[in-house]
Amino acid sequence: MARINTNIPSMIAQAHLRSTNAELGLRLERLSTGLRINRGSDDPAGLITSERIRSDLEGVRQALRNAERSSNVIATTEASLAEVNDLLNSIRALIVEAANTGANSEDERNANQLQIDSAIDSITRISNTATFGGLKLLNGSLDYTLSGLAPSAIDHARITHASFVGNAAIQVDVDVIASAQTGNLFYNGGTTPPGEVLSTVTLEIAGPKGVQVLTFASGIPLSDVANAINKLSSATGLKAELINGNVNSGVVFSSVDYGSAAFVSVKRLNPPNDPNDDAWILHRFNDGVPMPDYSGGFPWTDVITATRDIGQDVSALVNGIVGSGNGLRVKLSTQTLGVDLLLDADFATDPTSSSSTFYVTGGGAMFQVGPEVSIQQQINIGIPSVAASNLGATLIDGTLAFLSSLKSGGENSITASMARNDFTGANQVIAAAIDETSVLRGRLGAFERNVVQTNVRSMQAAFENLSASSSAIRDADFALETSQLNRAQILASAGATVLTIANQQAQQVLQLLG
Repeated sequence: MARINTNIPSMIAQAHLRSTNAELGLRLERLSTGLRINRGSDDPAGLITSERIRSDLEGVRQALRNAERSSNVIATTEASLAEVNDLLNSIRALIVEAANTGANSEDERNANQLQIDSAIDSITRISNTATFGGLKLLNGSLDYTLSGLAPSAIDHARITHASFVGNAAIQVDVDVIASAQTGNLFYNGGTTPPGEVLSTVTLEIAGPKGVQVLTFASGIPLSDVANAINKLSSATGLKAELINGNVNSGVVFSSVDYGSAAFVSVKRLNPPNDPNDDAWILHRFNDGVPMPDYSGGFPWTDVITATRDIGQDVSALVNGIVGSGNGLRVKLSTQTLGVDLLLDADFATDPTSSSSTFYVTGGGAMFQVGPEVSIQQQINIGIPSVAASNLGATLIDGTLAFLSSLKSGGENSITASMARNDFTGANQVIAAAIDETSVLRGRLGAFERNVVQTNVRSMQAAFENLSASSSAIRDADFALETSQLNRAQILASAGATVLTIANQQAQQVLQLLG
């Protein structure tokens, strides 16, 4: 048949040519962009998956940037703390030198005090000036803020980390379940007569700080025995007091400090002249028995004969979890909260007392270490102030002392220590300050090594794998696209030729008209 109104072969050729040109355009677009998916119609499912992977990639990329910045912040903080450590070590050397009173003049000790004052001022200055990009690092702005802390229960509190996700404040409940104890040995004072040494006795008195041997003559009141032992407390770490304040009730020998590291040992070195008349027998409480109340007289029912007793660490629940006790200190570290508490002696030795509650209301330094904003990928660290008024918290005779107490006019300055001929207070404070700074450096170092650096390695591996997955879905395969381009070019050329032939067929009808 020969019809001219509808050229079916031409329409077919046009349709295929349009399809070939679309294919040619697609291949050119992919080769020019390097992407297999340029719009949703290219691969709807692949687009959804690749966009999710791209989102993950951006999160990982930013997490790597965060890790690098976190490392820089920690390095800057640690460098400042290293300077503080050096200054603290120099202060300790000056205190040890000043304690050598037999070989140093007063002018030399005054010069040492001036150096100590200067070093302490420098520590406070570092605390106030250590910054990173305008962020104050060691002035306490990155420490946690507390509310409702009862000084009758907790002498000093430090929050090492806390997570506020979903909470405006964190409630902290502290409940003592087993009392802190000193080592205690009891002597009932004999019977005939009571309240005095019945026969000459030579005692070896030993404690955490050392050993002394004392001889007491027959008839000496137990109050004199207690006074003699108390004068040597700095050499032995022991103290003595009359039971109920009554010489006839006997005497208790105790370690000055609380905890399992403290002990008391009292041994008689000479045999009694008459075993029948000399009842020098010491007792200690059975393990687990709470500290006694002496007001009703000495209770002998829960004691056993002994010449040595060890103290007991406090045991306390912090938000229902048993903390780690060390003397009067309680520590707890969970994923959401880390605390270091120095309990008041009265609170720590009374398991029947009500729990103490305070609140962590804000503060701290939060580091985003993962690609998603969630509690699992955030690390919270408290960086306390290292100013002299906040460093080296130590209980000395029931009073909390800080590094600032070593300055001129302070209760632990060289002059004050000389006046009481005892440098142990100053030594305890500086030792606590050095330990506190070193522990803070260690915590920051552990965070950088065990969290930041391991997280960087993990994120780098994730970044590589995610990039490979995204590339496999989204990127163009140039070898495939080039071959498909060649095919499309050939088809386009052939289609154009065929379309020309199809259009020419209609003209053959003219031959029928003669």
